[in-house]
Amino acid sequence: MIELQEIGELRDPIVIAAFEGWNDAGECASAVVKHLAEVWDAEVVAAIDPEDFYDFQVNRPQVANVDGRRIVRWPTTRILLARNTPVGRDVLLVLGIEPSVRWRTFANDLLSYILDQGTQLLIVLGGLLADVPHTRPIPVGLTSEDEGLLEGNDDVERSSYEGPTGIVGVLSDEARQQHLPTLSCWAAVPHYAGGAPSPKASLALLGQLEEILDCVVDDAAISEAAQAWEHGVDELADSDEEVADYVRQLEEAQDTADLPEASGDAIAREFERYLRRRDDGAGG
Repeated sequence: MIELQEIGELRDPIVIAAFEGWNDAGECASAVVKHLAEVWDAEVVAAIDPEDFYDFQVNRPQVANVDGRRIVRWPTTRILLARNTPVGRDVLLVLGIEPSVRWRTFANDLLSYILDQGTQLLIVLGGLLADVPHTRPIPVGLTSEDEGLLEGNDDVERSSYEGPTGIVGVLSDEARQQHLPTLSCWAAVPHYAGGAPSPKASLALLGQLEEILDCVVDDAAISEAAQAWEHGVDELADSDEEVADYVRQLEEAQDTADLPEASGDAIAREFERYLRRRDDGAGG
């Protein structure tokens, strides 16, 4: 770990992390962390040495012109500190790329740093391609293995997934072993429109974060992009009858699966979010 600046003692910090690559369908998760870094004026405070974890033929360094000088920017994972947040505590944002090698060492190095800062909660974000329609709210799943987070919270459940995993899964498991409470938030991205960007999925993740943190985040930019994205996919469906039929099938399946009480809960949560946003005066 390369510590770029001394940050001193933090206020009851939490960590929000996302990684580009296999865990990030439509780049929806990494877009959320980038958005938070922008609206919360986060500054880079540390980075992982890329030499130990990345294959530069897979993730190539980029050449850029900065103030008339050509510099090389190396692909890596960076930690940003946001102090100006509506959460009432400091937030460390982890924005990275899934490493090529030595995943356990990578996860341990990252966890050692954030635990040294007194981190109380780790929230990892992800996106997966799924059979969901773009015309409906994007589903977001909340899972945890922490008893304290599971108890009394109907929205959080244990994950039943079995199969290949990415760095998000490895990091979550290492955090569990080190007794750091961890929440995993995954957005389901329509697979027929899964190319990046996927702002409607990012907006859904951001809304879930607002629920978890009981705060309001300025979402105007993502909200506007989500509306434009949905309009663009609508045009795609209108121009292709097979796609339109498929979307209708997905809509019918999802509408049938949604129980009335579940829909009522969703409406209640959205109304509570609207009231918070109106009182706060933030966002779109």
